[in-house]
Order: sequence, then C-alpha cells, then structure tokens
Amino acid sequence: MDQTAQPVHLVHLTAGDVALTVLPEAGCRIGSLRIGGRQLLRQGPRYGSFPLVPWCGRTENGRFRNGSITHQLPVNAAPHAIHGTGRETVWHRVEGATSSMAAFYFDLADPWPYAGRVTQVFELSTSELRITMAVETAEESFPAQAGWHPWFLRNLGGGGKDAVLDFAPAWQEERGANRLPTGKRIEPQPGPWDDCFGMPDGVDATLTWPGELRLRVTSPAEWLVVYDEQPEAICIEPQSGPPNGLNTSPRLVTLIEPLEITTVWAWERLGQRPLIAEF
Repeated sequence: MDQTAQPVHLVHLTAGDVALTVLPEAGCRIGSLRIGGRQLLRQGPRYGSFPLVPWCGRTENGRFRNGSITHQLPVNAAPHAIHGTGRETVWHRVEGATSSMAAFYFDLADPWPYAGRVTQVFELSTSELRITMAVETAEESFPAQAGWHPWFLRNLGGGGKDAVLDFAPAWQEERGANRLPTGKRIEPQPGPWDDCFGMPDGVDATLTWPGELRLRVTSPAEWLVVYDEQPEAICIEPQSGPPNGLNTSPRLVTLIEPLEITTVWAWERLGQRPLIAEF
C-alpha cells in the first residue's frame, strides 16, 4: 500500500448497521462507534478511543533511559508525562482502504527522541472491531509501549441500566502516592479504579449493558488498565506494558523486531430491547 497519502478529516467505516468514525487529524482516535444506531463511546475531543503510543499511561517525571542516555519528555500530567504523543499527532491515511477497513500512520518526531513509524489498522465487521498497531524504528533501537484508551459509556441512554464490568486479573499493581505502580503485586482490590492489572494469558474483559449489549475486549497483551473514576464512562485499556514501563519493563523496538499489539472488541446483542439511535 502507498504510504504517501495526505491527512483526511474523517474516515467512516461500516458493516451492516455498525458504523465507526476515525479522526486521523485528532490523533487517529475513534470518534464514534455505533451499533444499531446506539453510541458506545463517550463523545468529545478528549474522549472516544485514542491510541497510547510510544508510551502508555504515566512515565515518571517525564524521564526514561535507553542504555546510558536519559531522555526528558514534556510533563503534561505534572509531575509526569502521560499517554504518549500519538493522540496529539496528525496521522496519514494509507491507500487501499475499503468500506470496512482503513490503515493510518505517523512518523515519530520531537519530542520523542527516536525516528520511527507507527501504523494503526482498523477492521470492522458486523460482530467485531479488530485494531492492530505497530511501532517500527528507522535506525536506533529504543524502548516503547503501545495500547488504547477507550471511553465506553457507562449507560447507553434510553432508560437502560449501567454497564457491569467483569474481568479476572492474576494480580493488581500496587499504586503509589505518585499514581505509579510501586513494583509490588497485590490481590485485585474492589473499584473504583485507576489501576493496572496483570493478565498473563492475555487481556480479557467484558462490559455488559443488561438487556442491551455485551462487549468483550481481548488482546494478547498482558497488561490492562481500568479507569472508572468518572461517572460517565468505563475505560478498559489493553497495553503492551504497565504505566512507567519505559523505565520498569522496557521493551526494545529494533530493526528486526518491531512492537506489535492487537485488540478485538466483539459484541453480542442481548434481549428484546432494540438498540436505536438516541437524539
């Protein structure tokens, strides 16, 4: 596929009555996912679902090391650097899209200190969305992370019940006063959460809106961050590493081994209550 295309404003994918909108100029985030007309994602310029790349969550004091070299990232969640640069970057569309598939890329640049390319592919069907992201280096090896930060609506509107989250992590990363994992693994605690969990057999979490929809989020990745401290949404975030992982669990991207991560959102419609558009 030709990777010289110019940025586009909106990209719409459809499969039956499922509709996905991608915003390449707003960090290649998903702006909308509608199933049977019902919106699943919190709306607004900060929400939807955005990529976490080339790091996930908070990096302590905005600093990380690659060998003997220490790098300073912009501190945008004082005192830390949060969520990478991909969500604030214009992505370019790759030629060869169809009505249900599209691919995008951006080239890593300042303030990230290493050259490389990030690609993201969206594949939509009537029953699932598959997203794949890859981080490649242009020359030097460097540590990186990748993942996603979806804001799923807690309530789909129209008088339905709030979503129920179900997942079974092997452990929870103890969170310190600085909001970063301390390095100690503890038994999973009750929510609300802004916490990282270990799932060594792969991420597997389910949101159920009773009588309406069941959404299963899976990924071969072994780390899951759950954020549900706001009443409007529940965030289920598959990640290639834990918060501050550039320092504590560095995964090197090399010329022969890029970083690749995939997530699948699969849904099942429940009961007799129709999913209809809310206006």
